[in-house]
Amino acid sequence: MTPRPIARITGLGACLPPTVVTNADFEKSLDTSDQWIVERTGIRERRIAGPDLTLAEMCRVASTKALAQANLSAKDLDVIILGTVTPDRRLPATACDLQALLGATNAAAFDISAACPGFVYGLAIARGFIASGQANRILVLGAEKLSTVTDSTDRSTAVLFGDGAGGVVVEPADDSGRGILSSVLGADGTLADLLYIPGGGSADPVSEKVVRERSHFIKMAGREVFKAAVLAMSRACDGALAQAGITADQIDLLVPHQANIRIIEATAKHAGIPMDKVMVNVDRFGNTSAATIPLALDQGVAEGRIKPGSLLLLVTFGAGFTWGSVVVRW
Repeated sequence: MTPRPIARITGLGACLPPTVVTNADFEKSLDTSDQWIVERTGIRERRIAGPDLTLAEMCRVASTKALAQANLSAKDLDVIILGTVTPDRRLPATACDLQALLGATNAAAFDISAACPGFVYGLAIARGFIASGQANRILVLGAEKLSTVTDSTDRSTAVLFGDGAGGVVVEPADDSGRGILSSVLGADGTLADLLYIPGGGSADPVSEKVVRERSHFIKMAGREVFKAAVLAMSRACDGALAQAGITADQIDLLVPHQANIRIIEATAKHAGIPMDKVMVNVDRFGNTSAATIPLALDQGVAEGRIKPGSLLLLVTFGAGFTWGSVVVRW
């Protein structure tokens, strides 16, 4: 039996930096080619934010669009939740900077560090706030400036990541049946060293040594991450579908984390969802971590693939390792 939704998405917005970096741009500095990158990842280009475009500003643009669609002002917000691993500063939370930019004077604001599933974790938290009666109007964002933590000399990671921001307004559900039907979250910290940034934190603070060793950049064991990602995303899909009381054939669109086309294909195959019902934009934007799902939602709506009443399965996986899946009736 499909549960009655507690919370629904009423507004959506996104922001992409204007600068496009193609695979050809890497041929000059790395031992790689467009063919090598496309065959292994499916990525052809990605967006990169320059030094003058902050994460908070990208979030402001996305938030303004989402609020306008929800017919709300910033002062109507009760909470701002930002999923990111690339905050503008270590202190304070970028969500607080965003609150100031928006003028959301009545909103609590905080960041969550759940890597790529940050947006899905944020949706689950927002749903919990509404279920408990603590908040009614919540802004949930996933945003990253991964270009600042990507090693341009490392072929295994340099070609993967991009920048961007996306967000939604979450409010109490009405009687239409539209809203968040289920959410499943998980983590396995024993696998943390397969995808991480070893230096620059409090355990190994920024120093000449950290910079020299380039340990303040993302490190990844690609093959092992691939295996873990497919397994975790497949299980998360199963759990979210079961919790929502629906089957895969009822899903109108699978919206997966845009990390790698092979991971997307393997996850869709396990879920039993054909690729013509899968949202894919990794070729255009690369892996934008917590921003990938809201960016894909925004594109899906713009292209008419997501319509009122569409049944969506969102699923994601990232460093931590963390994972999550949500079923939404749009």
